[in-house]
Amino acid sequence: MSLLRRDVLGIVAKLSECIASKGGNILGADIFVPENNQVFYSRSEFVFDPAKWPRVQMEEDFLKLSKMFNAMRSVVRVPALDPKYKIAVLASKQDHCLVDLLHGWQDGRLPVDITCIISNHERGSDTHVIRFLERHGIPYHCLHTTKGNKREAEILDLVQDTDFLVLARYMQAFDAGVKLIGATSHFVTEELDSGPIIEQMVERVSHRENLHSFILKSENLEKQCLAKAIKSHCELRVLPYGENKTVVF
Repeated sequence: MSLLRRDVLGIVAKLSECIASKGGNILGADIFVPENNQVFYSRSEFVFDPAKWPRVQMEEDFLKLSKMFNAMRSVVRVPALDPKYKIAVLASKQDHCLVDLLHGWQDGRLPVDITCIISNHERGSDTHVIRFLERHGIPYHCLHTTKGNKREAEILDLVQDTDFLVLARYMQAFDAGVKLIGATSHFVTEELDSGPIIEQMVERVSHRENLHSFILKSENLEKQCLAKAIKSHCELRVLPYGENKTVVF
């Protein structure tokens, strides 16, 4: 359960009491109250017996609790009972992030269902990606775009039945001679690369890197960063903080 509200006394006690009164056992709890900004952020992870605490009743109990404290946001999720988040992936020409997401979904590492893949690049019928998608019944839509026509209406039509979109992009900094490479996953806003950050990862590189080793390290970092961001979002670890920040438990 994730909770966001103005900070007042007694929130933790009431939350613990609610879970314990239904026979639940808290496994972990994260709390954050920003300095000079009395907002209470909380995430609790607990186990319970569905026979003693039905899912519908749980929703009602936490709704009462959130109303009691006038919470700005309160979300409850039971992975074993609730439907997985439905996502669509908007993919670039490079395959590394897309392939990693597909295998993460197949292996159960990512708690999502992939509804479709959308790209502005053709992929041949004999490619690994297309064979994988056909084998698992995941549609692939190629929409060629131009500066004057981004095909946004068609994209929106294709993703109507999704909970959120994943954009997999690729950038390279080999020619700049950097010593640290990094990957950032963030929410999408109208302004390019300026949305609230969910996850960032860095790795040191040196002058000994050739283009091939540099690309491999960059791709591996991007895959890890994107997968962790998706997992964190699905596990209710990401909460809005201020105008353009996030709290990530």
